[in-house]
Amino acid sequence: MSIAEQMGRVLQRTSISVNIKERLDFSCAMFDSRGGLVANAPHIPVHLGAMQEAVQFQLAHLGGDIREGDVILSNHPSAGGSHLPDMTVITPVFWKGVETPVFFVASRGHHSDIGGLTPGSMPPMSQTLEDEGACVYSFKLVKAGIFDEAGVTQILEAPGKIPGNSGTRNLSDNLSDLKAQVAANHKGILLIKGLIKEYSLEVVQAYMGFIQQTAEQSVRELMKNVAKKVEGRLYAEDQLDDGSPIVLTVTLDPADGTAVFDFTGTSPQVIGNLNAPRAITMSAIIYCLRCMVGYDIPLNQGCLIPVKTVIPVGSVLDPFPGAAVIGGNVLTSQRIVDVIFKAFSTCAASQGCMNNITFGSAEGGSYETVAGGSGAGPNWHGRSGCHSHMTNTRITDPEIIENRYPVVLDEFSLRVGSGGRGQFNGGDGVIRKLRFRRPQTLCCLTERRSTRPYGMAGGGPGSKGRNTLMKSPTNHVINLGGKCAVEVAPGDVFILETPGGGAWGAPNEDGSETGSTDVKRARKTAFKGSVQEYRRMQESA
Repeated sequence: MSIAEQMGRVLQRTSISVNIKERLDFSCAMFDSRGGLVANAPHIPVHLGAMQEAVQFQLAHLGGDIREGDVILSNHPSAGGSHLPDMTVITPVFWKGVETPVFFVASRGHHSDIGGLTPGSMPPMSQTLEDEGACVYSFKLVKAGIFDEAGVTQILEAPGKIPGNSGTRNLSDNLSDLKAQVAANHKGILLIKGLIKEYSLEVVQAYMGFIQQTAEQSVRELMKNVAKKVEGRLYAEDQLDDGSPIVLTVTLDPADGTAVFDFTGTSPQVIGNLNAPRAITMSAIIYCLRCMVGYDIPLNQGCLIPVKTVIPVGSVLDPFPGAAVIGGNVLTSQRIVDVIFKAFSTCAASQGCMNNITFGSAEGGSYETVAGGSGAGPNWHGRSGCHSHMTNTRITDPEIIENRYPVVLDEFSLRVGSGGRGQFNGGDGVIRKLRFRRPQTLCCLTERRSTRPYGMAGGGPGSKGRNTLMKSPTNHVINLGGKCAVEVAPGDVFILETPGGGAWGAPNEDGSETGSTDVKRARKTAFKGSVQEYRRMQESA
C-alpha cells in the first residue's frame, strides 16, 4: 500500500493539469504477475477495481509482446477502461532471471480534455463512444525506453477527423500528465525491486498472495454472517432518472461463504451515455465488499474470489462495443453502489451522483466532480458536503479555479436541510455558484434530479439536486435539467445544488432531531495508519 501511495505522490508532484495535480483525480496500484490487484493507495474507488481488468486485458491481448522498457496506454471500455478521459498507463516489472513480468504497476488519471463533442470531454448528449474523445485499445506509449510522443499525439488529435468533433484541446497538458504517469509507475518499479532485493522474489510474491487470501477470507466471513441473519436471497432495485432500472439479487451460500451477484432484470443498454462498462460494476462490487468487511484490509482481487457475478450482456451494465459510456463511470456507478448497499441494508442512499460539471472553449476545458450528502446508517449520521463512494477527489480551490479559468466563484456552501431526516440524518448537499467572465460551453452531467435519494428503516429521503442558470443582465433563472450542454455569456451565473443523502430510522415522534444520547452512539470515523499519513501528505501539497 505504501508503494502505491508513493506512486501517487510522484504523480501529483510531476503532473501539470488542475485535474490531476489539484483535484487528485487519479489512482495508483500494483498487481501480481496475472494482473490481479494486490494493493492500492486510498485513491478513486471507481478506478481501482476496473484497473485490474485493464491489466489483465493487456496481458491477454499482448501475450509475450510485453518487454522491459515498455509502457502500455489504454482507455477503451472493452479493454478494462472506465470512460475515455481516464487514461491508464501500465508498466511491467521484470526481475533478473525471470523472462516474464513478476508484477505490474499502473496509474489511471482523468485527463480534462481528450477531444470529442464538447470541451472537457464529458458530453452530456453523446450517443456513441467516438463522440467522447480519443480512444486507445492498446498502445505502447513507451517502447524500449523511448516515449512515443508523435504516436500518442496522433491518437489524441484523431477525434478531430470526425465531423462535429474536435481533437484534444490541451495537448501539452495531456503529454505532461502522461509523462507524469510514466514517472509514477517508474517509482513503483524501483520500490518493488528494492523490496525484492531485501526479501527475495519468492518471499514478496508469497506475501502478496497472503494479502489476497486475507481479503478472500474476510469476504467469506462477511457472507456467512449475512446468511445467518437473512432467509433466502437479498434483493434491491433502483432507477436512474430516465427510468432505467438497476436490479440486483444476491444468493448466499452459508456453508462456504460464497455469493452470486445477479443483475438480471437490469435495463437494456440505453441510447445515451449512462451505459457502464462491465469493469465499472466490478469496481462497485469490490468497493462495497471492502466497506462491509469487518477488517482493515487493502482493497484487492481477493475480495472477488468468493463472488460470482451475472451481468446480462447488452444491458446498461455491460453494453455492446461502441456504446457511449461517459456517464456510466460517474453516475451509474454510484447507483450500483446504492443498490448493493440497499440489498445488504448497509446504509441509506448517498447523493447517487458525482455532479459532473465541465466548461471550456477551443482553448481547453475545466472538469469538476462536486460533493453532496452521504447516506446515514444504523448508528451514524450521513456526512455533509463530501465526495462519497466511487469518487474521492478534491474540489478545485477557489484561487486555482479563478486563476486558471475565466470564472469567479460566487458561493460554495452547504445546502442546509437537503439531507433526509430520521433517527440518523442524511448529509446535506452543497451550493456552488460560478460566474463566467468569457463565453464558454457549459456541460452538466448529473443524476438524482428527478428521483430523491431514499432513506432506510423509516428514514426520510434526501432532496433532489438542481442545475440552474441565471442569465445576465436580466437575472432570469433557467432550469437546465440533469444533462445539458449550453452556451454561456459573460456575467451568466451557473447555480449547482447537489442532492442530500437519505436518513436512517424513523424520526422522533415530536419531529425533533436525534437526541444527544443517539449522537453519542453515532459511530465516529477514525483516520489512522497509512490513511492518515496519506491524507496529511496530500493536504500539505
